[in-house]
Amino acid sequence: MPKTENAAEETETADPESIGKDSATTARESAGRRRGGDRAGFLAAGVILAACLGFLLYGALGTDNATEPERPKAPTAAVTYRVTGEGHVDVSYLARSEGGKATVEKDIRLPWKKTVQVPLGQPPTLSIVLDGDGGQARCALAIRGAHVQSATASGTHGRATCAGELPAPADADSPSNSTLP
Repeated sequence: MPKTENAAEETETADPESIGKDSATTARESAGRRRGGDRAGFLAAGVILAACLGFLLYGALGTDNATEPERPKAPTAAVTYRVTGEGHVDVSYLARSEGGKATVEKDIRLPWKKTVQVPLGQPPTLSIVLDGDGGQARCALAIRGAHVQSATASGTHGRATCAGELPAPADADSPSNSTLP
């Protein structure tokens, strides 16, 4: 009789869908449900692993927006450009540009003055062109406060250019900068 009682207890605690099925069928269905659960677990683990690898590669490879090390700035000298006279002019001058590119300002009412930093080794240059109404204008160039050159433009579309020289930047490896024993 004990076997009958155990069988009755199993029937009472068994899954309602498995009532009337033999134990082998119930075991196969239970294993099938576990495999489905295992697949979902493996799928979730795979997605998490792929995300972690993606973040790892993103950090290791960097991005296109990575900042480059800042280049050392070239030494400069203060240069003052001045234009006096009457009328309107177009002004072209060299400012802080290691490539030596000019800055152009159009239809400037006189008088005009600007102090800029010019890289050593670049020749500071100021060019003026009077407009179609003409007039008279004088350009002047000063390096580190010392007057270097001046020129005068007059008449319709009159032109004048002032230029100077800045020493080349000192090279740390040159023999002239090394200390003698």
